[in-house]
Amino acid sequence: QVQLVESGGVLVQAGGSLRLSCAASGNIFSINAMGWYRQAPGKQRELVATITSDGRTNYADSVKGRFTISRDNAKNTVYLLMSGLKPEDTAVYYCNADHTTRWSIRGSFWGQGTQVTVSS
Repeated sequence: QVQLVESGGVLVQAGGSLRLSCAASGNIFSINAMGWYRQAPGKQRELVATITSDGRTNYADSVKGRFTISRDNAKNTVYLLMSGLKPEDTAVYYCNADHTTRWSIRGSFWGQGTQVTVSS
């Protein structure tokens, strides 16, 4: 099993910046892609950004140019630097990790979420 713990969610004013962190721990063999997703009240969970183990990134159109995803493979940690925040970025942000065991069994793991609130 892999555990993911997010941190960094706070209340911030529109136009501000924030960095989220997500650290993976547990029985880790190989973490492939990691990513951030978010879920606003009354809406479905949506992809924000993903990053592969070799650094290839993918972003939702709504955050391109404002958010930057990065990771530290040595620390099994993924970050999301958010700038130019808008009230519509308000959501619970979830970290996700795609993991492969030494026996080539793949699994997808989620963190508990961290609340980001952007005030206008």
